[in-house]
Amino acid sequence: MLRRFLILAVLAVLSACAPNGPPVTMQAVNPMYDGFQDGEYFIPAVPKEYLITHNIRTEVDYFGPEAPGTIVVDVYSRRLYYVLDGGRAVRYGIAVGREGLSFKGSGTIQRKAEWPSWQPTRNMVRTRPDLYAPYAAGLPGGLDNPLGARALYLYRGGRDTMFRIHGTIDPASIGRATSAGCIRLFNQDIIDLYNRVDIGTPVHVRTLDESRALEGIWIDDEFGRIVQVPEGMSEQEALAHVAERRSKLELGVNARMTEANNPPPSSPTNG
Repeated sequence: MLRRFLILAVLAVLSACAPNGPPVTMQAVNPMYDGFQDGEYFIPAVPKEYLITHNIRTEVDYFGPEAPGTIVVDVYSRRLYYVLDGGRAVRYGIAVGREGLSFKGSGTIQRKAEWPSWQPTRNMVRTRPDLYAPYAAGLPGGLDNPLGARALYLYRGGRDTMFRIHGTIDPASIGRATSAGCIRLFNQDIIDLYNRVDIGTPVHVRTLDESRALEGIWIDDEFGRIVQVPEGMSEQEALAHVAERRSKLELGVNARMTEANNPPPSSPTNG
């Protein structure tokens, strides 16, 4: 019983939820994520509610085997590293889409684009024509383009892998899994990364085993945000707790909806 109590307490702290469910945020807007003019476009500031700890660009110690100048993508912990000299790296929070999960191993950046154009794949148009058919012919770069302010294109063996590292028009997605796309960063972060790398920059996308050896085990919490399973707790225990919290949240939402749809009768007035 005591062990279960401690497990629940640790994961509750990790989830860091306010009463209505949004994540605990930084107390002030981080100047790295202010709005600014980028050519003909003004990039909006990242709302502070999305600047939770794991999403913020940070220089950290790096323990992986990759050489300085390498981009390392970890889709399981939803982090991207740019390896520096001296055992250090710049860490970025990322969102990972379905296409981002389809590639493992190594390649190189062979194309860079500012305000890139975007075209959905045939499979995207076929499976979700309601969303993607209007853009089947392509969408020019700009503030409405899902690739955001910059894109880096990964090649292997001289061929485009269709794996992209790019910005986003949906900052709320960073740190989460998404239904489509590859690897998204805040526009402020993809510009920072874009300015650091050259054509030919090596990229390594970790396997699950590589991720867990270096980062530990990560899961989605009840709000879809990535959280680390504490040492000494099994993945199954953590997932069970998340499921329990999610169930309670859903019950609360359903109760509030029922109450809203069935207001109490008005009290009769005295004549």
